[in-house]
Amino acid sequence: MATKTNKEILARNASHSDAGGEKTEKKGNILKGVVVSDKMNKTVVVSVSNFIKHPKYGKYYKVSKKYKAHDEENTCKIGDNVEIVETRPISKDKKFKVVK
Repeated sequence: MATKTNKEILARNASHSDAGGEKTEKKGNILKGVVVSDKMNKTVVVSVSNFIKHPKYGKYYKVSKKYKAHDEENTCKIGDNVEIVETRPISKDKKFKVVK
């Protein structure tokens, strides 16, 4: 039984992935929400609401969370329904981009 070195494994994986030389774009988590603030430059605050079922009592209740998202053209206004996608960290708090 022959063991392969790390270089052989990496070379084999590199040759099989990226067939045709295309880069596959990795999609992050996509969330839908409402813009609640647009006072910052190139940044909007998006409130995302989810209904969560209580584990014991079974009642559904609303949980909201605010995310700061990057808006390159400053096009989003308060009250707009937007979609945001998770990306690499842009700043300390911004880890999402607006995709609409």
